[in-house]
Amino acid sequence: MASKPAVNRLRRLGLAALPALLCGAFATTASASDKWPDRPIRLIVNFAPGGAADVMGRAISPTMSQVLGQSVVVDNKPGANGNIGIGETVRSAKDGYTLLLSSGGGISINPLIYSKLPFNPEKDLIPVAAVARVHVFLETNPSLPVSNVQDFIKHLQANPGKLSYGSPGPGSSPHLAGEMFKRAAKVDASHIPYKGAGPALTDVLSGQLQYWFDPGPGLKQVEAGKLKLLAIGSPQRSPLYPKVPTLAESGLPGFDADTLFGIYAPTGTPAPVVEAVRAAVLKALEQKNVIEVLQGLGSTPEPRMSRQDFVDHHAKERARFAPLIKEIGLKVD
Repeated sequence: MASKPAVNRLRRLGLAALPALLCGAFATTASASDKWPDRPIRLIVNFAPGGAADVMGRAISPTMSQVLGQSVVVDNKPGANGNIGIGETVRSAKDGYTLLLSSGGGISINPLIYSKLPFNPEKDLIPVAAVARVHVFLETNPSLPVSNVQDFIKHLQANPGKLSYGSPGPGSSPHLAGEMFKRAAKVDASHIPYKGAGPALTDVLSGQLQYWFDPGPGLKQVEAGKLKLLAIGSPQRSPLYPKVPTLAESGLPGFDADTLFGIYAPTGTPAPVVEAVRAAVLKALEQKNVIEVLQGLGSTPEPRMSRQDFVDHHAKERARFAPLIKEIGLKVD
């Protein structure tokens, strides 16, 4: 065993060396940030191909690639209402090579409806940049004998429990819009959850579902005459469809089911990397072709939203939808 003087000497040497060790660690981190990115970046989209999140990711990734000097590759990880993709992002290295594009519902609503999650989105993810405010549009299969919201409500009331609507998953904005609609209109219909908007759209087109609240991908089918657009679930009319009324104007006052999609990074990602990603996203949102894609989804690009406003938005969403979630007893386990 070492003598007491020898132990004290070792302790003094260790303390003397600590600042140098810490400086070395910080220098290594700074060096890693300076070299970033030196390989492709994975952009996880936590919903299936063909949905709003997927379309957004593929729209902004080319410009992000140009700005950052490395490929930004979209990687769809659907399932569990976005939790699979969120979980994979949270577990990834905090080095800026894995990012997430998610709906706000996946971040702010999922903790309210899942009693056990292996992560805490509020603590485990950094909101980097808002991409777009997504509106939902009430659309029906053309086979339904309705032409406006009041006709549709009467049809639902005459057929309680016989019609079904789909959504990208429980707790998603289209699902919550459907539940808000049922309560406001005093109607009964079945909710069918999917792993993304794309699969739900397929079944509305085929007639397996009679209606849905579309987060954007179905608007092209509206223009092709394959779906009927009855109303928008936002406080204001869409500039793309100025003649289409809001649900509030159609007899359901106060109806608002908008949500915000954005880019996130695992907590612990170096601040210079986060700022570089944010700058690349904002540059993408300036591009005419990206704006056209986002507006084609019926969404509103959000290039001017500050990071703090983006962070605050999640708390507002939780406060806005928590009463509805409690009322309908929405729990997914």
